[in-house]
Amino acid sequence: MNPLRAFPQIQNLITDESLKKYPFYLKAYFSKIVVADFKKNFQGRIDKKTLLMHIKKELENFMHKDLQSVINATGVIIHTNLGRSVIDENLYESCKKSICSYSNLEFNLQNGKRGSRYTSLLDKLKILFECEDALIVNNNAAAVFLVLNSLAFNKEVISSRGELVEIGGGFRMPEVIKAAGVRLCEVGTSNKTHLRDYENALNENSILILKTHRSNFSIQGFHSEVSIENLGILAQKNRLISYYDLGSGWCENLNEKLTKNEPQVKKILKHCDILSFSADKLFGSVQAGIILGKKQFIEKLRQNQLLRMLRVDKLTLAFLNETTRAYLEKNYDKITTLRLLNDKLSHIEDKALKVQKNIKFKSLLKTSKSLVGGGSMPDKNLESVVLCFEGNALILQKKFREKNIIGRIEKDSFVLDFRSIRENELDTLILKINELDL
Repeated sequence: MNPLRAFPQIQNLITDESLKKYPFYLKAYFSKIVVADFKKNFQGRIDKKTLLMHIKKELENFMHKDLQSVINATGVIIHTNLGRSVIDENLYESCKKSICSYSNLEFNLQNGKRGSRYTSLLDKLKILFECEDALIVNNNAAAVFLVLNSLAFNKEVISSRGELVEIGGGFRMPEVIKAAGVRLCEVGTSNKTHLRDYENALNENSILILKTHRSNFSIQGFHSEVSIENLGILAQKNRLISYYDLGSGWCENLNEKLTKNEPQVKKILKHCDILSFSADKLFGSVQAGIILGKKQFIEKLRQNQLLRMLRVDKLTLAFLNETTRAYLEKNYDKITTLRLLNDKLSHIEDKALKVQKNIKFKSLLKTSKSLVGGGSMPDKNLESVVLCFEGNALILQKKFREKNIIGRIEKDSFVLDFRSIRENELDTLILKINELDL
């Protein structure tokens, strides 16, 4: 007799009571996978209980990979791994009408002809930032590539060595410049670049001066850089294009402790021809690259065939449209990122006290520091309040994480930072903590 016939039938595994809560398609898929693997490595003994245990493990691993909500108690407001900026529920409700029905996405309701998907949003951006023209692509990396490929293809771009940055995912400025079909001319050193360095690099192939904001790291000590004001003057004097890759730019109503020495989009626009930044960072919206500047240059970007590949869909446009509207109408409370960054310490303490009073475990309330995150303002932090829990920090971190509560370890203790915890999450947080076995 073939020993492999001793294996339980797949149907018997799928219908077992212990797997009742899982969807049929998943039970069928992983039962076949696990049985096939066991048959391949068969060593003479097998039982249904063992197979079910392995199937359940595979099912749980799969289920945990699904997108699901978590409570961000790390203190990092724009947390890249946790989805960056959070969309406010009221703003989401404003988007539902166009998202959950057919819309005039590319249809002109006035003349009944085909329209542009960007018109409404771009008009709002031009009003908000007081610029000649605007364009939207799927992220700021795409914006950088499109600008360079459209305005400097087969020409030379001048950039400071101290600004040839790398951001998350291995996105390196020199590599992007090369991929865009542009020649890079590096000037200055890693810590000091002067205006004369740019002036001495000018030649007949020069077409664009690039400034990149060091948004995800800072240089301290003996260093200097050239302002966009001076680079803009130099570019204009020599009939070159000035471009500022801002990365993460703030718009309005940001905490005063964060805005010091941090460039504001509207002010920078007065000194350069074109700039771009991420919509899902300090702007507080969904992932997109916002490009602003002079009409003659934006128009060249529109003519680039790559724009079709980099365009955003109706969901992104809907959320960006409502975020921009919130800025224009001064409804800053609709922008969650701003709300959390501007939150007062007294309110943060109230949130922490509410949780502390309603959980069954002892915790110590302490003051601490929170970060902006998302590759923004690396040298700045904000005062915050944390709850500190006694015990092995790594074990506690794991147990809280299993309840979708993401905290951090600070000075060998596990803490929950309440600057990044929203008011409407407090009751859920209390319930989840009280379910823990600490």
